[in-house]
Amino acid sequence: MAKFEIKLPKMGESVAEATIISWLKQVGDSIEQDEAIVEIATDKVDSEVPSEVEGTIVEILFENDAVVKVGETIAIIETAGSDDDTSFSENENLSSNDLKEEVVELEKTINDVVENQNISKVSASGKFFSPLVRNIAETEGISMEQLESIIGTGKENRVTKNDILAYLKSDKKVEKSIENKVADPVQIQQPKIEVKETVKKAVPVSVNGEDEIIEMSRMGKLVAHHMVQSVQTSAHVQSFIEVDVTNIVKWRDRVKDQFFAREGEKITFTPIFMHAVAKAIKGFPMINIAVDGDKIIKKKAINLGMAAALADGNLIVPVIKNADQLNLVGMTKSVNDLAARARTGKLNPEDIQGGTYTVTNVGSFGSVFGTPIINQPQVAILALGAVRKVPAVIETLEGDFIGIRHKMFISHSYDHRVVNGALGGMFIKAIKESLEAWNVNAEF
Repeated sequence: MAKFEIKLPKMGESVAEATIISWLKQVGDSIEQDEAIVEIATDKVDSEVPSEVEGTIVEILFENDAVVKVGETIAIIETAGSDDDTSFSENENLSSNDLKEEVVELEKTINDVVENQNISKVSASGKFFSPLVRNIAETEGISMEQLESIIGTGKENRVTKNDILAYLKSDKKVEKSIENKVADPVQIQQPKIEVKETVKKAVPVSVNGEDEIIEMSRMGKLVAHHMVQSVQTSAHVQSFIEVDVTNIVKWRDRVKDQFFAREGEKITFTPIFMHAVAKAIKGFPMINIAVDGDKIIKKKAINLGMAAALADGNLIVPVIKNADQLNLVGMTKSVNDLAARARTGKLNPEDIQGGTYTVTNVGSFGSVFGTPIINQPQVAILALGAVRKVPAVIETLEGDFIGIRHKMFISHSYDHRVVNGALGGMFIKAIKESLEAWNVNAEF
């Protein structure tokens, strides 16, 4: 018999660790090759890890809710092959008992370190803090009172590594800003220690016997945290413009059956609009940027994020890579593929990484327009409103008259720190002109 290590696979360039959500197999269970063994979660997406071999699980090295680094061994499978087939490297000659002893010793070492920490595992209010969070808090001089004020995004509202690092980053920015404002010693009225005590805690919500308490989902917590951080980071401002899409509606009605027969794909308005957005970004590359401190990162690739609704009501943003290089057929296939896999929970971690600009379709829910929050670290996001039949003034050589037209609003939210009103307005005007110039007789 041989033993094979199941390691946490690489899940994208920016993902270095994942949280164990639940084990789909237990010690003693048989498993087939490519069968899912564990469900994991990153700050991007939830997914399953398949087994690379067929055999029996003999060791599970991490419990639920444990944070595991990419490349770490998470389980050991006993296979029917010879010892030469094992994936062990440094520990290839260790028996199961030897491995258990090493794990016990490692746990004892960790417990010894934890016991020596001044910050307790559970606060007076009953809030739990992991050893990693407590270690960071002790190193950075964060008190238990400050720890309790941090809003946790982990399971059961636990404070994660990302939560405490975000708190530290925000706290240091506040201190630095106040230090700059009171640079003259004469103007200093209070010691700097007072700054941390101004952190406002959430007001408790009154609950009576008729109210229902619903636990936020893990995805919901992450989205909420991400949105709050975005508003605190960027100076949001919006521009709106109305677009006459009558020619596009007529064109789609004319070609949709032919398109499906030839390409096997349904063509909606979304890929048409995404195609126009990608074209406009090429003309206004300073929309396709990110901010890193005092530096602006100008992105070469145009990777369009496409907000998609999940079955539980949350949103996820799969990314169309190099969108400017796709024709309308290619854009349609990419949009349909990502939307279908988002609805069925089959997106891969790399499918939601690398976006440089985001488009969200609020019109799919009947909204005329919206004011979306920027998807950090991007600097802008576009909202597509509902396409409606409206009475409109039509200008002709023979004079003006009233007619029925298909129109929609597009809303552009952008970071006013780096995108001024002129650029934000000209960008959506370019999209408007591109859509209104659509040739109703064009082929695809």
